[in-house]
Amino acid sequence: MSNELIINSTQDGERIALLQDKRLIEYHFDRNDTAYSVGDIFLGTVKKVMPGLNAAFIDIGYQKDAFLHYGDLGENYPSLTKWVKGVQSQKITVGPLKTFQFDGTLDKVGKIDNTLKKGQQMLVQIVKEPISTKGPRLSTDISMAGRYLVLVPFSNTISVSKKIVSKSERERLKRLIASIKPDNFGVIIRTVAEGREVAELDKDMQNMVEKWDKLFQTLRTAKPNDKVLGELGRTSSMLRDMLNESFDAITVDAAPMYEEMRSYLQQIAPDKLGLLKLHTGKVKVFESQGIEKQLKTLFGKTVTVPGGGYLVIEHTEALHVIDVNSGNKSNQEGDQEATALHVNLAAAREVARQLRLRDMGGIIVVDFIDMKSAESRKKVEDAVRDIMKHDKARFTILPITKFGLLQITRQRVRPVENIVTGEVCPTCGGTGKISASILVTDEIENSIEDLLITQNQSGITLNVHPFLHAYYTKGLVSRQMKWYLKYYKWVKVMKDTSLGLTDYRIEDEQGEEIELHSAAAAMSRLQDREIEIID
Repeated sequence: MSNELIINSTQDGERIALLQDKRLIEYHFDRNDTAYSVGDIFLGTVKKVMPGLNAAFIDIGYQKDAFLHYGDLGENYPSLTKWVKGVQSQKITVGPLKTFQFDGTLDKVGKIDNTLKKGQQMLVQIVKEPISTKGPRLSTDISMAGRYLVLVPFSNTISVSKKIVSKSERERLKRLIASIKPDNFGVIIRTVAEGREVAELDKDMQNMVEKWDKLFQTLRTAKPNDKVLGELGRTSSMLRDMLNESFDAITVDAAPMYEEMRSYLQQIAPDKLGLLKLHTGKVKVFESQGIEKQLKTLFGKTVTVPGGGYLVIEHTEALHVIDVNSGNKSNQEGDQEATALHVNLAAAREVARQLRLRDMGGIIVVDFIDMKSAESRKKVEDAVRDIMKHDKARFTILPITKFGLLQITRQRVRPVENIVTGEVCPTCGGTGKISASILVTDEIENSIEDLLITQNQSGITLNVHPFLHAYYTKGLVSRQMKWYLKYYKWVKVMKDTSLGLTDYRIEDEQGEEIELHSAAAAMSRLQDREIEIID
């Protein structure tokens, strides 16, 4: 099984795709304008205490106040508060916690109004990004994630991932970590630490200790609502969490991102540098890997199930609903129960894939085709559970009911990834009436002429639908060649399946899109001249 990470840099941010045997299984869009990421640590200010909710709203500079529940304060909250006050008052002058005296533990059934006061400053960490109309969700249980370990200050507990099942390996890892961890820091040993030597674990530990020292230095002079420590970007955090022996390639299409990732890999896994590649082909990386087409087919309201049937996916404020349909499928099974089981098993695999692909969280209800047999329902339920075991998010699956409903809860830390796959007609703007599609070639001709002659542009690239690409590039003397013979400038023509049939985009030598106001004005002047002649 091959795993490839493909990263496409755009003006708005990075598009990240994880392929498994060339099939898209994860997709993320790390936007440049997002100032708040899961894992970021802020010096927040208590804005409002809500005894009825046993929670408080914290100002961290976001347009909506962040939410902090009493249960998310963590048992080490008194020690954290004491340390923050000591650092800001300059009484604590060193980052290590070796000589720091803990200040007891928080009452698990206490009240928020007895713990927090309006205007109080506190160190908080984002555990859930803003979703819909809600602000970020916070915790004061601070932690710093590395590749193999998670460092937890104000604790001395060492815990091991439940996915490491070998008793001897669990004991070995605990002994190693106990010998290298700093005093008054707890450690969570991640699944990927299994089988690792002490040198690798110690290097990861030192990286996290450096992060803590950076947090300490920033906190000394921090002002309310300042970001004290930022989490890695989505791309680097995916590398940190997912990079393992099964990875075959990491491909990026921008030189700055390539250098950034190369530097990060040099720190965490120098042996993996050979996997990193810079895409320099003429065809865009998402096009060459077939990702654009998969995005169009996998993010619609209706999704085809391989082998027959289809899913209808609806998103609501409260939950996500997935309906399984057999469609016109016909197979060799001789009875309805066998047909339902066959379609449901195929749908179960696609449902598990869609949850991970769209990063759907919260409550998910799947309406499978009715099956009378309890054994058949168990097979479908096991199929979902078996595929979802590779999912990084925490989840719970309840047994399928006699009505064929499967209920899933999945960890929700980010808004669901949603891509609009329907295309609004670029000519009519959705009214349903368009001019003849052949006129797009006249518009392109006028735009090209205006750019090459009037504006004296050179090195331009025309991005068009594959049908138009063939129209301009095929033939003994193609229309692309005729442009060269006419203007003595070469126009590169690229196919882009994300564009509509009558849509196009022109870019300059730097890959920046050219605004075609002047070209449109030239066409308008030409039409006005024709009207004058007719008059």
